[in-house]
Amino acid sequence: MASPYPEDPSLERHFKGHRDAVTCVDFSFNMKQLASGSMDSCLMVWHMKPQSRAYRFTGHKDAVTCVNFSPSGHLLASGSRDKTVRIWVPNIKGESTVFRAHTATVRSVHFCSDGQSFVTASDDKTIKVWSTHRQKFLFSLSQHINWVRCAKFSPDGRLIVSASDDKTVKLWDKTSRECVHSYCEHGGFVTYVDFHPSGTCVAAAGMDNTVKVWDVRTHRLLQHYQLHSAAVNALSFHPSGNYLVTASSDSTLKILDLMEGRLLYTLHGHQGPATTVAFSRTGEYFASGGSDEQVMVWKSNFDVIDYGEVLRVQRPPATLASSSGTLTVSILEQRLTLTEDKLKQCLENQQLIMQRTTP
Repeated sequence: MASPYPEDPSLERHFKGHRDAVTCVDFSFNMKQLASGSMDSCLMVWHMKPQSRAYRFTGHKDAVTCVNFSPSGHLLASGSRDKTVRIWVPNIKGESTVFRAHTATVRSVHFCSDGQSFVTASDDKTIKVWSTHRQKFLFSLSQHINWVRCAKFSPDGRLIVSASDDKTVKLWDKTSRECVHSYCEHGGFVTYVDFHPSGTCVAAAGMDNTVKVWDVRTHRLLQHYQLHSAAVNALSFHPSGNYLVTASSDSTLKILDLMEGRLLYTLHGHQGPATTVAFSRTGEYFASGGSDEQVMVWKSNFDVIDYGEVLRVQRPPATLASSSGTLTVSILEQRLTLTEDKLKQCLENQQLIMQRTTP
């Protein structure tokens, strides 16, 4: 019988240029550029077109910890241990605007889907939201009691999720600026968090080697993966929402099939900890970075459906504005809501995989 996964992911190319550990990667929306940050204080913008020269942006006075392209791709945000955020124009000039953002290391920066604002997270225990174009501070969220490692907007921009060394994941309402819920199931520092493309659930990675997926509506734990043998440093959802890729200090990347609740692939590319990973906007590629100073670009191969087509078919006509949300949610609920039985089955599958893969 033909496998539903046509080929294993393959290493497409790798970029050398950083002089210290790579901390973060992000693709531009049009896939023409890939940005990476490093402990060497530099930001690199690599061109996906072969034989094109990379841009090296200097300006940060200490390690670059996070990077994110704006939805338009015309701007690139970076955060640093120097406590600042810089907004760059990713061209040969590399001009940037500096935001004196926090009183300690900036760990995370992420643009809202409309590009009008961005959110930052810091070791000063706060999350801050900023206006992109007016270049001003909007408001702060401060209920974490330890370093905040990561903060992300939901796809619709109405919620913010954050991960902290206080061992919690917090969900915030952007309008009321209130903490809606705290997820406290992690056994250690929470290193990374992100929203599922549907906005209905979040996945968080932890120092306790786990990945956990929660429903943001019911706040139930949907899935719990313990597949890595060291801290999970980053994760990224495939745009289809069916897959999750993780990067770990055990030096591997792992690709999880979320619909089946099982491990699909383990990728060995980095020498030493894999620190960061991100899918491209189409899901055709993903990039990873490691303490080996390497940036690697992988071709996914495992999902050949054109999800652009699927989304176009599922998108209801504009005249049904009032019911469009309901339709989308009903489709997603069919796909995503795991019953108790399904969750139990997923956990049993994982245990079997663990038994098979443990020497």
